Amino acid sequence: MASGKNGPSETVLVLGGGIGGVVAANRLRRRLDRRHRVILVNRYPDFTFAASFLWVMSGKRQPSQVTRSLQVLKRRGIEVVIGDIENIDPVTRIITVEGKQLTADHLVVSLGADYSTDTIPGLQQAGETFATLDGAQRLAGAVKAVAQGRVLIVTASPLYRCPAAPYEAALLIDAVLRRKAMRGKVDIVVHSAEPGPMGVAGANVSAAVTGILAKRGIDYHPSHQITSAEAGHAQFADGKSETFDMLVYMPPIRLPAVVASSPLAGVTGWIDVDRNTLATEFPRVYAIGDNTQIPLSIGKPLPRAGVFAHAQALVVADNIAARIKGRPASSAFDGHGGCFIETGFGKAGYGSGDFYAEPSPAVTIRPPSRRRHLGKVVFEYNVMKRWL
Repeated sequence: MASGKNGPSETVLVLGGGIGGVVAANRLRRRLDRRHRVILVNRYPDFTFAASFLWVMSGKRQPSQVTRSLQVLKRRGIEVVIGDIENIDPVTRIITVEGKQLTADHLVVSLGADYSTDTIPGLQQAGETFATLDGAQRLAGAVKAVAQGRVLIVTASPLYRCPAAPYEAALLIDAVLRRKAMRGKVDIVVHSAEPGPMGVAGANVSAAVTGILAKRGIDYHPSHQITSAEAGHAQFADGKSETFDMLVYMPPIRLPAVVASSPLAGVTGWIDVDRNTLATEFPRVYAIGDNTQIPLSIGKPLPRAGVFAHAQALVVADNIAARIKGRPASSAFDGHGGCFIETGFGKAGYGSGDFYAEPSPAVTIRPPSRRRHLGKVVFEYNVMKRWL
């Protein structure tokens, strides 16, 4: 803590340039006067809006439309440091970035989750994913070129980012093929490692999504864990196998190595936080988004989705700003959130509710409509224009 001409100044470090980190940094900058420093640290120089990768895959967006340089944040008074984070000490709040140390009065960890595709032998070599921008770009060309055969879509683990994404991928690929009048020549099959689509949201949501898949002629096989893949062939845990002409996968996830090797890593293998304040066990250290594990009453964790990282970022930023100003930290994350389910043809469903509800999450799903698709477009616009 340094002393400025108007009183003591404090430094807030935000680790991670995804949606949680960008929203937190912006909110802090708006809540604090300029004698306080807000520093955002990220490995890569650009922000990419992951919720739009499926639109890149289906040809509705170009990469430039979902990418922004983090350097634009400097115009708002946010300092930006680009580099690999080599060490995090939550006790001292000292962060090492490519050999240089940064010290925080308050620390927000929003480093997301890393993909662990290597845990499924051959998966990365035999298939492609829409979960990365590069993968979505490659899939855009591949989907456009499909004329016949079999598209196999798998969730490579029960734990992955964005519960709706693999089912949206199937529906959007279906829509592309129908527009090309090729759908009758292509089978689309989904094998998920989980017992039902978006199961954390409840049986009603699972049933609704299963019904949408069935109406579009998409075969769905739950509780079917892929164990390995090679060109044209996928093997599953029950000994069964599937052939394919195109393999599309949602990768497993794990805690980023720099966090996993720090005291922040909890017994769950992720960062444990207070589910309302997102505070860790370390004073003035918070964690938001995909690198956290927030257990729900049903024994499953809160879904890892951008909408929750966005809401958590606002809570943490407001509470840090209040503490710096000497006021009570009264903001709380209440577990409410929603998820768009893109179905193609300019329509989307929407599931939303209280994930902290007892004895189980209380989530309602609304059927696909053009209005709900426009809702996701507006959300994308707000993120890309308001925060960057």
